[in-house]
Amino acid sequence: MTNRLVVCGTDTEVGKTVASALLVQGLGAHYWKPVQCGLEDGEGDRDRVQRWLDLPAERIIPESYRLAAPVSPHWASALESGDPEQPGPPLDPERLQLPPHEGPLVVETAGGLLVPLRLDLLQIEQIQRWQLPVLLVARSGLGTLNHTLLSLEALRQRQIPVVGVLLNGPAHPNNLITLEQLGGVPMLGCLSPLEAINPKSLREQWQELELSHKLQA
Repeated sequence: MTNRLVVCGTDTEVGKTVASALLVQGLGAHYWKPVQCGLEDGEGDRDRVQRWLDLPAERIIPESYRLAAPVSPHWASALESGDPEQPGPPLDPERLQLPPHEGPLVVETAGGLLVPLRLDLLQIEQIQRWQLPVLLVARSGLGTLNHTLLSLEALRQRQIPVVGVLLNGPAHPNNLITLEQLGGVPMLGCLSPLEAINPKSLREQWQELELSHKLQA
């Protein structure tokens, strides 16, 4: 079974963190978000995953960067100084190397594939360095065809393997079928909106989507 992978989205706010929590629980994996932006309310994605799953601390790998501003990482790192005249230093790629963990691992990216981590390093280039397959999370509704197919094309051009695409949101009558025909990668189904995010609701979704079987395949 694919048990070490990168979760990336076709856009911001597409449900990467919920999908990551689903995978962390289903795979018994550790969770790592290398770069967290948007900590103005004090809670980051690793805090949410830990809270939703009631994970022990040892299953959460600390971020390499926790940045306050809810913007792209390259800009968030510059804003850390608090002085527009003297921006903070860019992210150091050495700090983005995979942690020394050999077991199941879910890596959640910050934003989409072409988000700049720094002006000379796109996120997709960092994914190439990790040499892990990608699970792409996409919206289920209107607009997802363009975003998803463009993302898959970018991954294909860089020869990055794709575990599959997981749609997130209310089921759409045609998008999943169209992406099956045009995407050239496995479609893992559609993650339904959850009234509550907890181990029980995520376990039910894992079983309903038959992800153990699909990731094994």
